[in-house]
Parts: sequence; structure tokens; C-alpha cells
Amino acid sequence: MPGPRVLIADDNPVIRAGLAALLTAAGSVEVVAEAADGREALSLTRHHAPDLVLLDVRMPGVDGISALPHLVRLAPVLMLTYSRDPDIVRESLLLGAGGYLVHGEFTPDELLRAVHDVREGRPHFTPTAAAVLLTALRHTSSHPQRPAPQSPERLHNSVLFGLSSREVEVMDLIASGMSNQQIAAACFISEKTVKNHINRIFAKLQSTTRSEAIAHWLGTARPGVSGHG
Repeated sequence: MPGPRVLIADDNPVIRAGLAALLTAAGSVEVVAEAADGREALSLTRHHAPDLVLLDVRMPGVDGISALPHLVRLAPVLMLTYSRDPDIVRESLLLGAGGYLVHGEFTPDELLRAVHDVREGRPHFTPTAAAVLLTALRHTSSHPQRPAPQSPERLHNSVLFGLSSREVEVMDLIASGMSNQQIAAACFISEKTVKNHINRIFAKLQSTTRSEAIAHWLGTARPGVSGHG
């Protein structure tokens, strides 16, 4: 099997050059392109079809987190960054990153192993990211999430419109102004599943747009009421 073809996305040209030299010297990786921000990374990924994208988090213009959900549709993505922010680690993984490496926490050999692992679908994390995952798992285990009690108005609306508990959750997130991508991340489901929920919600609320559904849900309009007598 030929070595993976890799695209490096980082706004620092010194880091890009260093990574490219390190990976190329190993002889088992081909660096096919380098990008300075998320927009360029997306364009070059579409053009070169790499086997893996090494993606920094903080870049000017379109940053790594913004580009990530688009990139993962085209190639596996391995985050490679200085960011140790637990929220960034969690969001990256929720948005589809196959691994998360923090600069200073890996050797050249470990970087090569991570590139091969993520290309083949095996997750790879350096200690900071692994600690974040462990903490999140322990928190979830010791504090299982319970659905928040519905207000009398929400309970009335869910019964009135026949929404399931998941549809109520999605509808509340729609009303809060979240996009489909944000709802997917918040509910740990795919964007396709979110769209399926929204289609059912719109049908039950007799709505064709988000604003119309929100109006019905919040009680500022009522479905099935027309101006014809």
C-alpha cells in the first residue's frame, strides 16, 4: 500500500515547512499541498484529494474548527495544534476529527504513527486530548444527563403538536437560533438525522420555514388557522 498523501493546513509557514520536511524525510508520507487557512485547505483538498488533512485550529480568516465539518466530508482530518482548550478538543471530535495532537506532546515517530492510524480509521490522541476525553467520560458516567423538566407551556405544546421528546429538544434548539450543524453537535447526532427530525417537526407544526415553526412553537401563532372565515 502506498504511503498516505497528506495536506498540511497551518498559518505558520515555519511549522508547515517543518512538518513537511519531517513527513517527507520518513519516506512513507507524501505532502501534496500546504494551506495557510481553512478556506485554502478546503480548496486544495478538493483539488488534490489527499488521504489525510493535518489541520491547525487557530488560523486567520476561516479557522480550523469552521473548516473541519466541510473537510471531514472529503478526507480524514487529524488536528495538529497548540490549543489545549478542552472545549476545542471536544468540539473538534464532535465535528468529526479522527485525532488530536498537541505540539510538544509527540515525537516524530508518534506523528507518523498518528498519520497512518487516522488515515486507516483508528483514533489517535496526545495526552492533553486523551485527558479531556477521559474527564468527559467520567463526568457523563457519574452525572448521567436527564432531560430538563418541561415548562407547562412546553409540555402543552409537545402534547398539542404530538412531538416526541427528541423532537421537543430539537425544536427548542431551533428556537434558540442554532444551525443544523450546532444542533447535531449538541445532540450527538448527525446533520442528516437533524434534518429528518426537522422535516417531521415542520409537518407536525404545519410549518414550512424555521421562523414559522418557531412562531407556532412559542405560541405566537397557531397552526391550522386560516383567514378564510
